Amino acid sequence: MSDKTPVGEVRPSQLLWTYGPGALIDLPNLSVVTLGIDRWEKERCTPIKEARLLSAVRRVLGAQVDSLRMPPFRVSENMGKRTAEDYIGVPVRPFPRWLRCVKCGLLSEYDIGLFKLKESYHRPESTRFVHKDCKGSRGDQPARDADAVPARFLVACRNGHLDDFPWHYFVHRGTSDCKGTLRFFESGASLQTENLWIKCDGCGAARNMAHAFGRLGQENLPACRGRHAHLDTYDEKCEEDARAVLLGATNSWFPVTLSALAIPLADDPVAQLVDDGWKYFESKESVEQTAMVVETLVLAGLLPGVERYAIEQIWNAIEKKRSGCVAETVTEADIKEPEWRVLTDPNPPTDYPHFMSTPVEPPEKYKSHVSGVLLLKRLREVNALLGFTRVEAPEEAESSDESAPMASLGKGRPEWVPANQVHGEGIFIRFEESMMEAWETRPGVQAADRRLFDGHRGWRNSRKLDPNDGYPGVRYAMLHTLSHLLIRELALDCGYNAASIRERIYADVEGENPQAGILIYTAAADSDGTLGGLVELGKPERLGELLEQALDRARVCSSDPLCSEHDPKKDRSLHSAACHACSFVSETSCEKGNRYLDRSLLVPTLDRADAAFFDPSVSSAS
Repeated sequence: MSDKTPVGEVRPSQLLWTYGPGALIDLPNLSVVTLGIDRWEKERCTPIKEARLLSAVRRVLGAQVDSLRMPPFRVSENMGKRTAEDYIGVPVRPFPRWLRCVKCGLLSEYDIGLFKLKESYHRPESTRFVHKDCKGSRGDQPARDADAVPARFLVACRNGHLDDFPWHYFVHRGTSDCKGTLRFFESGASLQTENLWIKCDGCGAARNMAHAFGRLGQENLPACRGRHAHLDTYDEKCEEDARAVLLGATNSWFPVTLSALAIPLADDPVAQLVDDGWKYFESKESVEQTAMVVETLVLAGLLPGVERYAIEQIWNAIEKKRSGCVAETVTEADIKEPEWRVLTDPNPPTDYPHFMSTPVEPPEKYKSHVSGVLLLKRLREVNALLGFTRVEAPEEAESSDESAPMASLGKGRPEWVPANQVHGEGIFIRFEESMMEAWETRPGVQAADRRLFDGHRGWRNSRKLDPNDGYPGVRYAMLHTLSHLLIRELALDCGYNAASIRERIYADVEGENPQAGILIYTAAADSDGTLGGLVELGKPERLGELLEQALDRARVCSSDPLCSEHDPKKDRSLHSAACHACSFVSETSCEKGNRYLDRSLLVPTLDRADAAFFDPSVSSAS
């Protein structure tokens, strides 16, 4: 394969959430692995300015990280002669290296000459490998090229390693001097592993693929070689067991990400604007030059809000920043605390380009529980990819050093990380702190807290993690459950599907200013964002109806009594009275992977009625 052979297309956002460095992309005719960011063309990756998120990334990856950058992408479609723009993208490599002929079942590496690449420049998705001069499974057919597809088995481990399946070792039950070719064949109509076989043409050895999984897999697979397929490197030693995984399995790559909302960090809006656009103003030495830059920015729409201020105001802010009179706007790497301060400010920003808000009254029926509602007509969220894990999801990585190691995006310590930004709208609901504190002291709530904590301890013990670390608390579980119920309810009315609605839970009680709030928002990768359907539902009369409907649905689940009686301690799970029928949402929406949920913390259920935050007499009042 040449250095720049286009093989397919994915959306830029997918390079953060699905197909980032180290992930496998299962194309129609090929399977490729995305190479590390040290192989990407950095100059084609547009920087994203978000100082708070960059500070948080540096806290995790080191001070050498200098920027957040968007993945490279083409800005136009060229239907004629190929140009340099057609080769913009991220580098990939065929993986796994082993291919299978669909006619004769030949199993071999693509780079030893038995398979040939057929490139398709005008239809990159049609690029494929073929088995040259294949004569069929019996060897009696006329020689002709046959399609070769990726072998759909690999091995991975918890340390982030990914390697080709050890076909020779597996079929010969260990190390062997046999050099015979291998063939893949099926013995039944279904594609269950019990019907899939590997056979050696040289010695006749054969083996069933069912022996590669579960306990048999632990006995029949060799030790992990420590391979990082996306970096072309091997670790010296790996203590983890290699596990067989299927091509396309979701547990082969889990992203580790951080996200932050773009909020004003300076009291002076002009100073904030200059700080946001400092790359445009840094080299300007006069009012006249500044005026020319502002005119260009307005015409190009590159710095929203710059047209609102006089040139003299902008020039004064530039001189203050250049002289050091303006204090550094970012002094902490904490993500949610600055957002909480802005969201709960008595006079929240109403004209910051990336954060436009309008306070409204809480629903009349729930004023004793809800202390404030903020409609966010415009918001921007920036997401950064820090690394990835394999085999096990990384939910606990942020709270424990003992969890699955995070694999690196490139060789060495990264100088930048992939990021993307999305624009949208949202509803922020703040709950009455005095009501929250009184609720937390109730015996029924404390009993529910112990149940969840017992499940948390069992879950972490089963993964050899510190059982006392990472528990978010009963306040978080209650707010998290309510957020899920509202997401499910909002999706029925706002016009967006549930997978496109996200949540941010504010439940920190460690600081001086206890948090109790939820932000439900939707965001899109285009520059215009969304169209107001969600914000409209945050107005008092509509939000009250939605809350009432959500709580009414939560009282009885179609899986009751099993759902309401679920004890997380018995099965070492991280939820109590919650399931797919009543409380779970899409993985793209939930910030905790559908964990720490219990609807009995909100309303009485068939099994428990002493822990409900919303008293029945309040939620059903007319």
